[in-house]
Amino acid sequence: MANVGSVLPLLVNGDVILPGSSAHLTIKDKVGISTVEKYLWSATDWTQKYFGVVSKITSDTDNGDGSGRYHAIGTVVTITQVVATSTPESSFRVHVAGTCRFRLKRFVQNRRLLVAEIKQLDGFRDKSMGAQNAEVKEMLKEFHAGCAALFRAAFGATQHDARLLLMQQMLRSLPVARMVDVVASGLPMSNAERREVLETVDVKQRLALVLSFLRRKLESIRATASTDEATTSFDGISPESRAAKTQPGRRQKDQGALDRLINSDSDEMEELEQRIKDADLPEAAMKAATKEFKRLKKMPSFHPEHAVIRNYLELLVDLPWSKSSVDRLDIEAARHQLDADHYGLEKTKRRVLEYLAVRKLKSSLRGPILCLVGPPGVGKTSVARSIATSIGRSFHRISLGGISDEADIRGHRRTYVASMPGRIISGLKSAGVNNPVFLLDEVDKMTTASIRGDPAAALLEVLDSEQNHSFTDHFLTVPFDLSQVLFIATANTTASIPGPLKDRMEIIRISGYNIDEKLHIAERHLMSKQLKEHGIDSGHLVIPRPTLSTLVTNYTREAGVRSLERKIGAVCRAVALQLAEGSPEQQSLPAPTTSVGETSSLAYSSGSSDGASVSADWNATVVNAGNSLTTVSAPMAADGRAQQPLVVTPEMLEDLLGPREYVPELGERLMTPGVAMGLAWTSHGGELLFVEAISMPGTGRITVTGNLGDVMKESAQLAMSWIRAHAHTCGIQAAPLSPSGDARSIGSSVGDLMKDRDVHIHFPAGAIGKDGPSAGVTILVVLVSLFSGRCVRSDTAMTGELALRGRVLPVGGIKEKILAAHTAGVRRVLLPAHNRKDVKEISADIKDSMELFFIDTVAEALQLAFDGGLPVQSRL
Repeated sequence: MANVGSVLPLLVNGDVILPGSSAHLTIKDKVGISTVEKYLWSATDWTQKYFGVVSKITSDTDNGDGSGRYHAIGTVVTITQVVATSTPESSFRVHVAGTCRFRLKRFVQNRRLLVAEIKQLDGFRDKSMGAQNAEVKEMLKEFHAGCAALFRAAFGATQHDARLLLMQQMLRSLPVARMVDVVASGLPMSNAERREVLETVDVKQRLALVLSFLRRKLESIRATASTDEATTSFDGISPESRAAKTQPGRRQKDQGALDRLINSDSDEMEELEQRIKDADLPEAAMKAATKEFKRLKKMPSFHPEHAVIRNYLELLVDLPWSKSSVDRLDIEAARHQLDADHYGLEKTKRRVLEYLAVRKLKSSLRGPILCLVGPPGVGKTSVARSIATSIGRSFHRISLGGISDEADIRGHRRTYVASMPGRIISGLKSAGVNNPVFLLDEVDKMTTASIRGDPAAALLEVLDSEQNHSFTDHFLTVPFDLSQVLFIATANTTASIPGPLKDRMEIIRISGYNIDEKLHIAERHLMSKQLKEHGIDSGHLVIPRPTLSTLVTNYTREAGVRSLERKIGAVCRAVALQLAEGSPEQQSLPAPTTSVGETSSLAYSSGSSDGASVSADWNATVVNAGNSLTTVSAPMAADGRAQQPLVVTPEMLEDLLGPREYVPELGERLMTPGVAMGLAWTSHGGELLFVEAISMPGTGRITVTGNLGDVMKESAQLAMSWIRAHAHTCGIQAAPLSPSGDARSIGSSVGDLMKDRDVHIHFPAGAIGKDGPSAGVTILVVLVSLFSGRCVRSDTAMTGELALRGRVLPVGGIKEKILAAHTAGVRRVLLPAHNRKDVKEISADIKDSMELFFIDTVAEALQLAFDGGLPVQSRL
């Protein structure tokens, strides 16, 4: 290093600063503040200036020149930072870095500034240890070994840890004098011991002194450790000799912990290498693993890529490249399992059984890619889990709702920070086999074409049976075979699924359940599940079929059974509260008339309010699991007599659940002209859609409200245009209606239909958006009813789109719409003739309980929508 000069400004500090170390000094004395202000604060470049740091000798007397008040040996430092503070008093905070030793010769100025003439004692490149003898070499060997041992003890590093290797390399690159000072600055020592190191100018003596402090630190660690092991320490000294230097009576095992920590040669790398050899990787994966493992062994652990490569190799060996589960190909057992778990869903069950049949005939069959589409609560997720159970495969669910990043599917490239594999590869790792059942839940709710890519497009490779045998994850970078995975996707609607993705999946629609199916599901599954979850014995609570029917019709109106399950749970909680508070007064219910093996059979006659007198035994079938019925006997009291269970009657529901949420109002809403009942399809199932219209004096304006989309607004315009063109054939008068509502005779046409008249068409529930091509026929019937003054039949609902020439066009969601009409009590439904094929999927009991009319023209719709038909002069 360059010469520091012969005259230096001095700073006074109580703690010793060794060369090679750094520290913060707080300057508060007036002389020190003046020195900093002159040489640092007002200087333009102070980073290359040298200062001397000395310590006071408080016991010495002042000789007048100041030399007797300070230690003769100090440290030359450079300044790296200066911070001025004014509270609580004026001071400077200076960060210094020790450079070398110096000896004070005499003070040049000691009144306002502290400046002294000095002699530099050492520097960076000390050559006093150039000719090292055997003794020095042995001390250096022990010194390096002790530093490594202390580093491993402090940081838990292994023998091959890159941090340890880097530390050893750094120490060996330093001159011996500087290396000793650097290590001494990191050892726990008193200020007097640091002063001793600072004042030991001879490098050999300093090496021996610091080595003694290093040995003391290691012995201190041994003294506090506890273990039963006794192994040879880092420097070759036997455990007996090492124990002899410690405190008398110290147990031999006390030194084992440190020895084990020092000498532990972690086999993590060897273990990982062995795992790679035992993983049975394909050729491409083995080649990639071997290459990355060689890089990992040469890479320091603090390198940014070290953790990524380590995670990559662990992913490679953990993936089930050749591990498969054995399919259970017993078709009858699978059918029994599916029937026991779910009621209905025949099309879905049949598709699974077909797969098993073909799989039984051909072992190399690729897994199908199914997409279950239906409203919430119909059992899409649970049926996927049941499929995995029936065929004996592992099940893994991936939620795709809200995904907007392509990397969630394909993974991140390993060049990115915090990169990780995609959900497909991570799911395979979790499943542990290469042929699990993968549930891709809510595939219709992915965000498409965002700034981070298109996850729906990334799924194309996953769900394409011609490509997924070599699916490549960006993190994995090695093809993985997904052809044996059974993918099952779920969605509420296919409208938001991109066309190419939809084309790769086999769509299976689950429309929903009718009232009878909901009752069966409640009796078979929901009741037993809710009783178990609420800790109620089946003998304490009975909900018979009439009560369940009231729950379905008056408290729930949905395609699935999720709300029904919640309502049953609410009843169970109310009963649980009564049971927890004490034995409630038991309710009685006459035995309902039901078919054998379907519902509860109850008979009660309570002779007193406390239920002590029972005239008939109770025997109720409350659980129907699969095809078997479980009969539960009444619970027994302490005196041996049967206690009556709590039977929830329909009348009790208002006390337990509150007023009915759905009140029949179909007849009341259709009692006036200008109202008709349509059918709509939503992602939650079918719904009734009332359409209302009124006429008022005006200027011929048509207003359509109800939060409608453009398609429905166009349907309203289309219906109005058709009526204005064909008013004379429907017996509709052109002039405004009289207050009495009487219509003119057929064929009378005076001017335009809309002359001096405004029409307002409204779809209730305006907070809900509505759109779609299925309301044309309903709007037309509403307008004909308004202009003719006749009411639409209150038991009739309709759906279908209207063509300008009077044809009725087909629409979608027929099954959902018919189920909604059946649930609401509608018994007549008008459907487009081209939708006749869609009715085949509806159960026979629903079709037998309803009248389904298939219409091809508007004239047929008008004839069926009104009592007695609508007189039409000629064919429309």
